[in-house]
Amino acid sequence: MKILALEPYYGGSHQAFLDGWQARSRHEWTSLTLPPSKWKWRMRHAAITFAQQIQEKATAGESWDGLFCSDMLNLAEFLGLTDESIRTLPKVVYFHENQLTYPVRFESERDYQFAMTNLTTALAADAVWFNSAFHREDFLRAAESFINKMPDYKPLQRIDEIRRKSEIQPPGIHISNSQPTQKNEGPVRILWAARWEHDKNPDDFFEAMKILKDRGLPFRLSVIGQQFRDRPEVFDRAAAVFADRIDRWGFQPTPEAYHAALAESDIAVSTAAHEFFGIGILEAVAAGCLPLLPRRLSYPEILRTLDPDRADDFLYDGTAADLANKLTTLIQSPPAANPFARAATQKFGWPQRAGQMDSRLDSLSAPAGAAQ
Repeated sequence: MKILALEPYYGGSHQAFLDGWQARSRHEWTSLTLPPSKWKWRMRHAAITFAQQIQEKATAGESWDGLFCSDMLNLAEFLGLTDESIRTLPKVVYFHENQLTYPVRFESERDYQFAMTNLTTALAADAVWFNSAFHREDFLRAAESFINKMPDYKPLQRIDEIRRKSEIQPPGIHISNSQPTQKNEGPVRILWAARWEHDKNPDDFFEAMKILKDRGLPFRLSVIGQQFRDRPEVFDRAAAVFADRIDRWGFQPTPEAYHAALAESDIAVSTAAHEFFGIGILEAVAAGCLPLLPRRLSYPEILRTLDPDRADDFLYDGTAADLANKLTTLIQSPPAANPFARAATQKFGWPQRAGQMDSRLDSLSAPAGAAQ
C-alpha cells in the first residue's frame, strides 16, 4: 500500500512513533510534516497547509491508498479543502493525546475549540486508534461531559459512533541493541524518567526517596527527562538533598545516553498523575528494569498485558508512603528474575507492532466483503 501520513507536530513522541513505524513497515509512505513548535497554531493551520501541499502532489500525478494522521490535525477541515481523490481514501487518526483531558493548570485555560477539533477529527475518520484503552475511555467520557455543556443540539449519539470505530493500537518501543547482560553490582539503582512537570508528580517521588533515606536504605538515583524553563522547584531541592546518591540528573543529550541510563537502572518508578500511555516506562522495562507504578491511568493495563499473574505485585496505591514501602521490599528482597522484560520486547517492540499496524491498514483498505 501507498500511505499518505500527515503530522502537524513532528517532534517528541509523535516523531518517534512515525519514524519507528515507517522504518519497519512493509508499506510505502509519503510523509508531510511540520516542525514541533507553536502547537496551537499547528492545529489551526495544518489543514490548510497540507491541503495546498497535497494539491501540488496530486496535480503532479501522485496517488495513495490510505491516509494516516495524528490528533493534531483538523481532519474534517482538511477533507473539505483537499483534492477529491484524497477524500475517498480510508482514513485513520491516531490519538497520542487529546485536548479534552490534556492537563492544564486551571480548567478555565482549556481552549474548547481544540477539543471540538478532536471530536470532529474522530468523526471524520474511518478508524480511530488510541494508544491505550485507558486513553479511549478517558476521551469518550470527557467527550460526553463536554457535549452535555452545550446549550442545545447535543450530538451525544455521535460518541457511540466514535466508540464503534475505535481500537487500541499501542505504539512500539525502541529496543537498544547494546543492553548489558547483567546489572551492575552495588546499591539498587532507582530511575525516574519523565518530563519535569507537575503532572508527573515529582513531589511524591522525592518524598518517597526521603523516606528511604531516613530508613537508612542504600540506593542510587537517576532522575532524567525533558526540562523546561519553568520547572517545579522540587528538583532543585532534591538535587541538594540527594547529591551523594545521584548517578544521572537531567536531560540525556543523546539516545545512547538515554538508553544507557535505562540499562544501568534496576527499578523504574512512575508517580505520574497524568499519562496517556507510558513509552518511557516500557522502554525501561525492556532494558531490564523492574517497574513500580501507581494503580491508575494506563499502568495496570500495561503491566497486565506483560504478565497478568504478576502485575499487581508491581503496582502501588498512588501515595508516596506506599511507594516507599514497596521500594523497601524490592530493595531488601529483590525478585530472582524480571517477569516483564522479555514480554515487553516481544509485545511492544517495533518489529512486532509495525507488522500488526500494517495489517490493520491492509484490512481497512480491503473492499467490503473481501476476505481479511
